[in-house]
Amino acid sequence: MSARDYPQQVDVVIVGSGPTGSAYARILTERAPDTTIAMFEVGPTVSDPAGAHVKNIDDPEERAAAQRASEGPGARAATVDSPGAVKSGQRRARPGTYLLEDGFQEPGEDGMPVAAMSSNVGGMAAHWTAACPRPGGSERILFLDDLDELLDEAERLLGVTTDAFDATPFGDIIRERLAAAVDEGRVPASRVQRMPLAVHRRDDGRLMWSGSDVVLGDVTRDNPRFTLYDESLVTQVLVEDGRASGVRVTDLRTQESRDVRARFVIVAADALRTPQLLWASGIRPAALGRYLNDQAQIVFATRIRDAAEVSTTAREGAGLNEYSGVTWVPFTDDTPFHGQVMQLDASPVPLAEDDPVVPGSIVGIGFFCAKDLRADDRVEFSDTKTDGYGMPAPRIRYRLTDTDHAILERAEREIVELGKAVGEPLDDRPFRMPIGSSLHYQGTTRMGQADDGTSVCDPDSEVWSTPGLFVAGNGVIPTATACNPTLTGVALAVRGARSIAAALDT
Repeated sequence: MSARDYPQQVDVVIVGSGPTGSAYARILTERAPDTTIAMFEVGPTVSDPAGAHVKNIDDPEERAAAQRASEGPGARAATVDSPGAVKSGQRRARPGTYLLEDGFQEPGEDGMPVAAMSSNVGGMAAHWTAACPRPGGSERILFLDDLDELLDEAERLLGVTTDAFDATPFGDIIRERLAAAVDEGRVPASRVQRMPLAVHRRDDGRLMWSGSDVVLGDVTRDNPRFTLYDESLVTQVLVEDGRASGVRVTDLRTQESRDVRARFVIVAADALRTPQLLWASGIRPAALGRYLNDQAQIVFATRIRDAAEVSTTAREGAGLNEYSGVTWVPFTDDTPFHGQVMQLDASPVPLAEDDPVVPGSIVGIGFFCAKDLRADDRVEFSDTKTDGYGMPAPRIRYRLTDTDHAILERAEREIVELGKAVGEPLDDRPFRMPIGSSLHYQGTTRMGQADDGTSVCDPDSEVWSTPGLFVAGNGVIPTATACNPTLTGVALAVRGARSIAAALDT
C-alpha cells in the first residue's frame, strides 16, 4: 500500500475529528475561506458521511461493525450495553469505545476504572447521547463575557433542538411530576424542561442524531482547501523558536512518517490524549494533565404504571426509537448535580428489562455530580512505557474527596425521591456507576485568565507557553460542571477558531 500524499505545508493543522476539532474547521472555513486546513484522525472512517453518528446507520450489523471499528487498540475486547456486567463489577467498555489497558487505578486511590476513549472519524460524537444543556451557576466560565453568544453558536453548529421527541408518550407527565418535586424556588432557566439535544428531523420525517458530520456541514466538506486524513497518528507537535510550527504524523496504513508544517496547530484529541500529545512533544506546562475530573454518576429506574397509555405519533426508527424522550433537571449551586431523565433507549445504559411494557413508561434517571476540583487529580505519562499506539502510556491519579462523597450520598437520596415522584421504582436503591462512566472528562488542558501555573491555555485556548498551539475539547473547561460538557467545549472551540481566523487576516 502506497503512502498517502500528506501536504508539506498548510495554514492550520487540526489533530482530532471530534466535535471541537470539527468546529475549528467549520468556523475557519466560514471566516477565513482561503485557509488551507489538514485534519488528522487516528481512527478509521466508520460512516457515510464521515463523522456521522452510528445510530443513524439503519442496518444493525453495519452499525455494530462501525462500533467495533471505533474501538482502537481494544477492538477485540468484550463490551457491555446492559447493566448486568456493570453492576457485577466487570470492567468493560461500551460499544464504540475502549478502556485503558492499565494505569487506571493506583493502590489506595479511587482511580477511573472505566475511563474510555474512541478512535474513529467523528470521535465520541459518533456514539454520544447528544445532550447539549447549557451550564448554569458555578458551571459557567465567568471570565468569558461572550459565553452566551458562543453557546448560541455552538447550538447552531451542533444542530441543537428541543422538540425532536415531542411525540414521545408520557413526556409531559414526567416533566409535570418532576417539576412538582423540584421547581419550587428555582429561576426559570433551572426548572425542569426538555433536554436540548443535537437531534433533528429531516424533511422526510426521520430523526437524525448529530455527529461531527453536522458540525462540519456541507460548507466544510465542499471546501477544496480542507482535507481529512483518517488512520493518521500525530506523534509530535513541532516547535521552532518557541512557536508551534507543524506536526509529525504517521500513516498507520504504511507506518511511514512525515512532517507537515503549519502556521497554527490545534490539538483536539480528547481530555486524555490531548495532554498525552503535548507531553510527548516536550510541551509540559505545570497544569498539563491536572485538575482531571469525571462526573460521578448515579442511576435509578422507575416505571409509570398509573397513567393510561397515551396516543402518540411516535414510531419505531432504525437505530433510534422515537418513543424515547429526554427531560432535564438542571444543575444549581444548591443542588450540585445534573439530572438526565431518559425513556427507553435514549439512555446509553438500559435500566430495565420489563417486557412487555407500554412504550415510554420505563424511565431511567441519571444524576451527574460536580467534582471537587483538585490539582492532584491528574493523568500522568510515562517516559518509558507506551500505549497501543506507541505513545507515552497514561496513568490516572484520582481520588474522591469528603465533599465528593457527601454530594454522592445526597444525590442517592434525592434521585430516589424523584423516582417515586415519577412512578414506581424498579430498584431498591440507586446504583453508583464505576468512576469514568460519564465519559465527560475535563480539566486536563484547562483555560485560565493568567499564566499562573493553574491553567494550560488562555481564554482563546492558545497554550500559554507555545504561541500558535491551541487545545480543544472538554479538557479545556476550567469549572466543575455536572451538565454534559460538549456544548461548552464546542463554544470554547468557536472562540479559539475566531482568534485564529483574525490572526490569519493580518
